[in-house]
Amino acid sequence: MTPGSDAREATGAPEPAEDDEFDRLRRRVLWAMPTGLFVVGSRAGDRRNLMTANWVMQVATTPKLVAVAVESDSLTRELIDAGGSFSVSLLARSDRGLVRRFVKPVRDMDVDDTGVATSLQGEAVFEVRNGLPCLSAAVGWLVCSVRSVHVWDADTAAGAASHVLVVGEVEDAGESDRLSPASADRATDDAVLSMRDTRMNYGG
Repeated sequence: MTPGSDAREATGAPEPAEDDEFDRLRRRVLWAMPTGLFVVGSRAGDRRNLMTANWVMQVATTPKLVAVAVESDSLTRELIDAGGSFSVSLLARSDRGLVRRFVKPVRDMDVDDTGVATSLQGEAVFEVRNGLPCLSAAVGWLVCSVRSVHVWDADTAAGAASHVLVVGEVEDAGESDRLSPASADRATDDAVLSMRDTRMNYGG
């Protein structure tokens, strides 16, 4: 169905403006949309962060582009803007508890004698291209260089959007044995975490 006032009038759907019932309905439908659940890494200089994110997806095959929606005023956006790249850690369903450690900016970081990060928020990490952090528990990971950042037009009735869309080209990737084609986890589609595997929701 094409959205618009004619379709809304024909179906008897409520107007969206300031309608509490419609807002609850809209949130339920948006929350029902299937999404993954990832940890996005960022870095600028010695500053590093990991952030739980569910709005991450591939958006082009040539070149290989991945998009992630990032809160406009977040530390992750600041570091991606300054560093020009980001990482994505894919987690196993059995590691669902890890994502809750990265819903706020990282405060605790351990580094080795060479300055390489070994843990963030008490969770083991390793550094990949551009020194970006990835979780050691990840079943797969990507490194993306920023190709574009889309900031939604603030000159509308709704004002500035809560998030910006960062699109990056995949420069590097890796996987653990659990994500390999021969893995029993992969065969049962049990390897990679998604939002539906938790009681979390985001958006709406």
